[in-house]
Amino acid sequence: MTSMGTTDPGTAGTSEAIEIRPVSGRADLGAFIKLPWRIYRDDAQWVPPLLYEARKVLDRKRHPFHAHADVEYFLARRGGIVVGRIAAIVNHRFNEFHDVRTGTFGFFECVDDVQVARALLEAAHGWCGERGMDLLQGPFNFSTNDELYSPGVLVQGFDYPPVMLMAHSPPYYPRLLEECGFVKAKDLLSYWMEAQEPPERLVRGVARMKHSQNVVVRPIDMRHFDEEIERIKVIYHSAWERNWGFVPMTDAEFDYLAASLKPVVDPRFCVLAEIDGDPVAFGLQLPDLNRAIKPTNGRLLPLGWLTFLLHRRKLDTLRVLTLGVKPGHRHRGLDAMLILHLFTEGLKVGYHGAECAWILEDNLPMRRGLERTGARVYKVYRVYEKRIARET
Repeated sequence: MTSMGTTDPGTAGTSEAIEIRPVSGRADLGAFIKLPWRIYRDDAQWVPPLLYEARKVLDRKRHPFHAHADVEYFLARRGGIVVGRIAAIVNHRFNEFHDVRTGTFGFFECVDDVQVARALLEAAHGWCGERGMDLLQGPFNFSTNDELYSPGVLVQGFDYPPVMLMAHSPPYYPRLLEECGFVKAKDLLSYWMEAQEPPERLVRGVARMKHSQNVVVRPIDMRHFDEEIERIKVIYHSAWERNWGFVPMTDAEFDYLAASLKPVVDPRFCVLAEIDGDPVAFGLQLPDLNRAIKPTNGRLLPLGWLTFLLHRRKLDTLRVLTLGVKPGHRHRGLDAMLILHLFTEGLKVGYHGAECAWILEDNLPMRRGLERTGARVYKVYRVYEKRIARET
């Protein structure tokens, strides 16, 4: 696939045509994975992905997402130089769950040139349109469940490094997407909680709630990890069922994610809330491993492991990765209870701050629960969309 005589009057100062082709073979895949090192070479906040993790996620034979989705990877070249990349995605499980025909794009990286961006997005637009899709949304990498990075592009918070599993992107990406006809679909918020004594009123209120509702908050039992994961799975699927962008994970996806996170889970920071012995909510926070990953420049071999382990010992910030409450137990303060519990447990062992992400802009109960603990919005990510005009 090539763009029809597309030229580049922009930053590179050349009129050579932009060529868009699907990724084919190991060399193309390597170029696809390594492009961010060029895009972010002057960005002090960027954290390189671990190369082996990126390869696993993109591998159609290894990652369980591909069992229920069609994916095509595209590279943009100009004068033989890679200047952009994109993945076009049709997630059949999402479309069946929501009864829609939505395609998505992901892994979007591009030089600051609207012609390159347009060629990439048109490739994804056309590929999804050929498969009967009506709408193109993104970026998602791959979905809201199991992405290498969080959905969306940054629109606020460029001066802060990304925490674990969160995206970082240049300030010009929103402009490129909007100039290509994309409009806002949804904003996703990141909250920051700084080390401080929680409000006494909140502490007293949580204590009353625990007593009046007979709530017990406990760490997961790592000796029975598989059974605990089954309990969390039930809560997860019921808690997010009505959320924008949600799609239930397959058992294979859930198990894949659990196995990926198990080596870094501290049971003190992965907790279940039970009422009369029935698990009704859970929360998970992890050390911000990005601070240990960054010095490795994406490579753990041959000596990157030593660098990673050295910096991991110095970690003092966390990411609250996920928090869910079963529908029948919402609006009772369980969200604030879990947030307070996780944060105070982190304080006990020397963590001084935590990011809570990502939160839908219209998830007001969760936002209020966070703000009651003193958290503030410090980053905003935006997912974009565009209708697909198909020939009839």
